[in-house]
Amino acid sequence: MAGAPRLEIRNLVRRFDGKAVVDDVSLSIAPGHVTCLLGPSGCGKSTTLRMIAGVEMQDSGTIHVDGALICDTVFRVPPERRSIGLMFQDFALFPHLSVGENVAFGLSGSGAEKRARSKTLLERVGLAHYIDEYPHQLSGGEQQRVALARALAPKPRVMLMDEPFSGLDNRLRDGIRDETLDLLKEEGASVLLVTHEPEEAMRMADEIALMRGGKIVQRGAPYNIYNAPADREAVAFFSDINLLRGKVQGALTDTPFGRFLAPGVPDGAEVEIVFRPQHVSIDFDRGGKGPNPTVAAGTPARGVVERARFMGSESLVEFRMDHDQQTLKATVPNVFLPKPGTPMWLSVRRDRCFVFPAS
Repeated sequence: MAGAPRLEIRNLVRRFDGKAVVDDVSLSIAPGHVTCLLGPSGCGKSTTLRMIAGVEMQDSGTIHVDGALICDTVFRVPPERRSIGLMFQDFALFPHLSVGENVAFGLSGSGAEKRARSKTLLERVGLAHYIDEYPHQLSGGEQQRVALARALAPKPRVMLMDEPFSGLDNRLRDGIRDETLDLLKEEGASVLLVTHEPEEAMRMADEIALMRGGKIVQRGAPYNIYNAPADREAVAFFSDINLLRGKVQGALTDTPFGRFLAPGVPDGAEVEIVFRPQHVSIDFDRGGKGPNPTVAAGTPARGVVERARFMGSESLVEFRMDHDQQTLKATVPNVFLPKPGTPMWLSVRRDRCFVFPAS
């Protein structure tokens, strides 16, 4: 079907013991795009992936590839005929087969044709010289690349990846993620990647689907998900947060940092003002006075340093605020380690604050 998404799932539901683990999930992925299903453990990500792969049966909803139905609750294309590749966190290589035989597993054709396809893919992941070795002779990162080559060997239209990098050393992870993304783009497969790591989703995805409690709560490009979050939990999933509470009067909320707009919120209702530590500015106390208010940063509020820690590329400073003894965090570039008890003034960038009805 011309113009159809490469993969489309409509209203998928899966229940265990009467509880909806996946609850009315719909999603579509264009050819050659990478979509990341991101969320905490237990939110239904992997179950969604397993239904698409065909190893789990949905209670309701449909799955389509290139516009063609591959599964509903009556009709079901077997997993091996779905043109869907799978990569899991345990690479699941066959120990008794060579690297080349692992990559060729599941291919049809003559032995020479299968070996040629294996060699081509192994060359692209830099492992052609290991074609006759065995998995136990490879490092974890090398095994991961073999698993990727094996999943791509049959030229699947869709690639499903379930936490595929979680078993790798942090030093290897970024490089292998980038190599994997390059190869997937070259092969033209549409990718659905499941992860609980926001950094991985931001690094790899064209689109992120944020999942919580069995539902997709927000979808969008990484920039939009990060900078226009749907709710407080969405902000907090990507970074530490600071939180102010206030009551609305005339679509405005008074705080020690000045007034915040709360359009559409009725008078007397409580709101939460959420902002990230990296959007807090710090200034020195000058005889009990701080910097002047500005339109961009509002009114400064005074706090006292509780602790400061160097984190590598930045410092994290925690303050006990004068107005209500609440703790707020600020991150600043480089080494900045003021002593505990030092009074300082904090300002918050208004364009980086999010106002939500109180949860």
